[in-house]
Amino acid sequence: MPAPRKFLVASTSLPLALGWGWNLSLYVGMLLGLLVLMMLLLWMLIKQLRNTVAKSMLQPAYRGSVRPFVNFNAKHDAEVLHRAMKGIGTDEDTILMLLTARSNDQRQQIKAAFKKAYGKDLVSALKSELGGLFESLIVALMLPSVSYDASQLHKALKGAGTNDEVLIEILASRTGEQMKEIIKVYKKEYGGKLEKDICGDTSGHYQKLLVMLLQGEREEGMDEGKIEKDAKDLYAAGEGKFGTDEEKFITILGNRSVEHLRKVFDAYKKISGSDIEDSIKGETTGNLENLLVAVVQCARSVPAFFAESLYKSMRRAGTDDDTLMRIMVSRSEVDMLDIRACFKKTYGQSLHSTIQEDTAGDYQKALLYLCGGND
Repeated sequence: MPAPRKFLVASTSLPLALGWGWNLSLYVGMLLGLLVLMMLLLWMLIKQLRNTVAKSMLQPAYRGSVRPFVNFNAKHDAEVLHRAMKGIGTDEDTILMLLTARSNDQRQQIKAAFKKAYGKDLVSALKSELGGLFESLIVALMLPSVSYDASQLHKALKGAGTNDEVLIEILASRTGEQMKEIIKVYKKEYGGKLEKDICGDTSGHYQKLLVMLLQGEREEGMDEGKIEKDAKDLYAAGEGKFGTDEEKFITILGNRSVEHLRKVFDAYKKISGSDIEDSIKGETTGNLENLLVAVVQCARSVPAFFAESLYKSMRRAGTDDDTLMRIMVSRSEVDMLDIRACFKKTYGQSLHSTIQEDTAGDYQKALLYLCGGND
């Protein structure tokens, strides 16, 4: 007897219903898996983005006016310089435009490539072709940065008398790591100990602070518990007593971290009603005064310290080319953009235009390239 029609429909639709249910479960499972995978990829992307942002915050933006040349080729640059010095006359424009557009590290590679290709020392070749302030500036650019600092210190100590301005500028502004490198290079290139040479040319509290800075061993971090005490101790050592306790100034300003000192200066102003620089100028004199003020200025802002030094180098009677050149060379890959900003803010005119007014010729052109732009 044939099965009833209704039963046939039910019996044939049951496998179909089970098949559709299984397919639906498969599709839902696949969608969930895909969603989980997408969420995992999104999480990894966010994590990578966070790491990138964190790294960029830890690594300050490049603030130099001279950057490494992108399409750098040491051999090609050596050839260009060789052609610029070959034959009758010298192509100064090519020399200054090329060398001021290369980083210090790239210039060292060009030196090596030049010697390999032509069997001659590039610096000696440049000296034979150039002259005056322009020659001095180009030769300075060709020295590795640490060697340049070491050479300036050696010159300051070994010349006729002592150039205290150079000692103060370099020792007050360089980091601890930089000072340690300078000591090594100084010994290697000049066969003597920098500390010994400094002690042979200086004395008293001034010498003591110089030696302290030379060690490059400032404390790290900020001690909240010491901020108020240090400010009170500085006040008591100067304005708060008859006479001056120079030892206290040296100990605090020569040892505390830069971050800590900035807080101390703020606390000092609340106690005294005046800036710490004013107290130093009223309580000390001569080289010690100049060094203490420089240390305070560099703790507040190294670019502002150099902006003031540059202004003074060009606004005195006659231009102090040694100072102008030294700062433009040594800071071009460090913080020249910040120095320019401080200069404009403080003096109401750009560093670029001030250099234009005070210098001339190829020397001026090279300085303007190092400056990097008109604000």
